[in-house]
Amino acid sequence: MGRAFEFRKARKLKRWGNMSRTFTRIGKEITIAAKAAGPDPSMNPRLRVLMQNAKAANMPKDTIERAIKKATDKDAGDYKEIVYEGYGPFGIAIVVETATDNNQRTVANVRSYFNKFGGSLGTQGSLSFLFDHKSVFHVKPNADIALDEFELDLMDFEAELEAEDEEWLIYGAFDQFANLQNFFEDKGIEIVSAEFERIPTDYKEVTAEQREQLEKLLEKFEDDEDVQNVFHNMKEEE
Repeated sequence: MGRAFEFRKARKLKRWGNMSRTFTRIGKEITIAAKAAGPDPSMNPRLRVLMQNAKAANMPKDTIERAIKKATDKDAGDYKEIVYEGYGPFGIAIVVETATDNNQRTVANVRSYFNKFGGSLGTQGSLSFLFDHKSVFHVKPNADIALDEFELDLMDFEAELEAEDEEWLIYGAFDQFANLQNFFEDKGIEIVSAEFERIPTDYKEVTAEQREQLEKLLEKFEDDEDVQNVFHNMKEEE
């Protein structure tokens, strides 16, 4: 699971190599979190971990502060998080997570991308059975913690560990995100970054020609300013 996740993440970061694009995406998440539960990270766990994500992405401090301040700006747009699901060409399932202040614009764009490449936009929840929604944490290894006991503790959160020398990767249930965060903080485990991931329950193979067409569709989604994340069940290249 970890290798496939890292491959997808590396490809996404390559496409989002433009720092301003990455900062815009993270900034929206920070603004939404600050608006939902307040601008004080000590009182807002979700905001706290998003600020860690921003730090990991080398996002400047003043940019982070502007994103938090935007949550209290009356003239700022009111972002809504909306998920779109559909099939691309060749039966590939695609889930598009967005944060938008104009739903009509966003749904029109998403539908047009599907249609242009021979796919179709479906109804929300129609593809949920094809993906496992996971909480994913990247944490720094802690020499004071016995891995055997740590893995047993993680079972209480429906989570599993993939331990490397430089990083521990933890996959947990989607609804255990806050509990896992609290657990790591109580244990003194440093969270490097954390996110939600939709991991396919099965992958679909495609030809090189089909992959090329699908990659163009995925790029259209990821280039859209309203799009936060794109997940699919196309098998990655070896």
